[in-house]
Amino acid sequence: MKLKDRVAIVTGAASGFGAEIARLYAADGAKVVIADLNAEGAATVAQPLGGNALALKCDVSRRADIDQLVATTLKHFGTVDIVVNNAGTTHKNQPLLDVDEATFDRVYAVNVKSIYYMTFAVVPIMRQRKRGVILNVGSTAGIRPRPGLTWYNGSKGAVNLLSKSMAAELGPDNIRVNAICPVMGETGMLEAFLGLPDTPENRKKVIATIPLGRLSRPADIAKAALYLASDDAEFITGVEFPVDGGRTI
Repeated sequence: MKLKDRVAIVTGAASGFGAEIARLYAADGAKVVIADLNAEGAATVAQPLGGNALALKCDVSRRADIDQLVATTLKHFGTVDIVVNNAGTTHKNQPLLDVDEATFDRVYAVNVKSIYYMTFAVVPIMRQRKRGVILNVGSTAGIRPRPGLTWYNGSKGAVNLLSKSMAAELGPDNIRVNAICPVMGETGMLEAFLGLPDTPENRKKVIATIPLGRLSRPADIAKAALYLASDDAEFITGVEFPVDGGRTI
């Protein structure tokens, strides 16, 4: 087991990429904290995983929630080895001048500022132990953006770049930081990304831009997250890791 006895926090883990990451981590021996604004959904994911999983309600855009999440993790499992900053949101695909300020602020609070909060909460713990892994779920949107998602694209560009900068600064503490960059995926946010009804015809327009001919799936992202969190990737830090079927070639 690659993650035996490691303690991992996964945000946005009630569904989609986060839920699958949490399940795979638990299957590979980790103790997993499943954090999400949707407390009921988090509990549903955690229940089949038994005593090695803990579901906690958390709004990652609130510093108090992040601090409480980490404090409860320490109380329950004793430490934090891995953090997956997966929670994210978007605005609907639409002209950039149509996105109101409140929506813009929410996108950046959830996608970017949450990582700032989490870094303050967990890096002191990891520094003390001289080891740790932080995985930030960025996006191909921050590498090769699509029209209509400008402000979301910018938030993910920030995630991708700050992951590299964090890696450079935290490397001497043996803390690895990488960005996982999915292409558009089969998740609950797909219709917002499309800006159109989620129909086979509308999916085809996106799939046509992906050389391997399909959208990303939660299992694709989970497998990447398992590899990057494990000792198999012990010399890998500061990378934008596309899980994109060739979209960013």
